Amino acid sequence: MRKQVVAFLSAFIITAIVALSMLVVGVNAAVNPNGVAASSSPTAASASVSTSSDSTQAQIAQLQAQLAQYQARDQQYQAALASDNQQLSQAAQEMQMVQQLLVYLQNRGLIRINNQGQITVPGD
Repeated sequence: MRKQVVAFLSAFIITAIVALSMLVVGVNAAVNPNGVAASSSPTAASASVSTSSDSTQAQIAQLQAQLAQYQARDQQYQAALASDNQQLSQAAQEMQMVQQLLVYLQNRGLIRINNQGQITVPGD
């Protein structure tokens, strides 16, 4: 049970970190007064190409590379989160099966479970 909680908590923390970093990058891009127009925009692209210096182009390339790294890292976190969630679900199913087995054994009189959760095998 503790491993499930830890796995769920770590998955939640990883998701929160990714979401927070995406929010920070988005807010930073939105409020940046030195922003550059998107290069895929036809009018902005022609204006920025005609007035840009080499250093600006290098900065754009560096930022695009950084963005690609963040997107790749986000995909890795999402894959890890999906894997952790699958393991958590599987562990929950296994725990439910064990609980059903214990209830079955207890109903048949093969074991006894007291209030503290201790299991005893009654002697014949």
